[in-house]
Amino acid sequence: MKTITSIQKHKGSTPLTVITAYDALFASLFDQKVDIILVGDSLNMSFNAKPDTLSASMDVMIYHTKAVCAGAKETFIVCDMPFGTYTDEKTAIFNASRVYAQTDAHAVKIEGGVSRAPIIKALTQNSVAVMGHIGLMPQFVRSEGGYKVRGRTEEDILTLIEDARAVEKAGAFSIVIEGVVEEAAKRISEAVSIPTIGIGAGKYTDGQVLVWSDMLGFFQAFQPKFVKRYLDGAQLIQTALDAYVKEVHERSFPALEHTYQK
Repeated sequence: MKTITSIQKHKGSTPLTVITAYDALFASLFDQKVDIILVGDSLNMSFNAKPDTLSASMDVMIYHTKAVCAGAKETFIVCDMPFGTYTDEKTAIFNASRVYAQTDAHAVKIEGGVSRAPIIKALTQNSVAVMGHIGLMPQFVRSEGGYKVRGRTEEDILTLIEDARAVEKAGAFSIVIEGVVEEAAKRISEAVSIPTIGIGAGKYTDGQVLVWSDMLGFFQAFQPKFVKRYLDGAQLIQTALDAYVKEVHERSFPALEHTYQK
């Protein structure tokens, strides 16, 4: 199993592999195959069919994190802190402590740069490991008027670098960089000494993360530009279901080998 120390050794070396999971079954399939499993608040969209991540609650995240921890015994697990659960240091410590007390997660993830650095520092000083998250931040979707790619101007690149350095200084062990122009993500990665994990940020980060239902082709509503589908999961399921329905209608299932006899 990876530790914070071994994760940090990936800086400038073999890229880290990260995937989301929300339940014990899929977590068990991913266990030991990837370096990190993220219990993302993205579950609010892919699991609960909500339009964004904002209505995910702490109780929901803890429920799914417990399930993931039960399925993945040998993989480093990070729990997303949902919207509104780290608005100040006291609230953040209370909710992150719930994650540690009620699950076996190894760390939490928090969105925000300079403005959230004091909260990250408060958590790390209270023995909570923190993964940062800068760039396009889904929890800011309403306040920023949608999902917008970052790092298109020099001014914004410098802002993102400042965010990354603040998150590192506050004690985070790694940083997710989402929805950022590749050259900007490269400069951000070079500006900090902790690993960066990209999602829609090009190939020059220290790792990559994808939502499992995107990369395995189960989520069909839309396909983000940065997602590569490694499996046509939805089509495979639909084909299998068609076969099941056909065999039931034909009474060819259950066959003798599926039937209890005297």
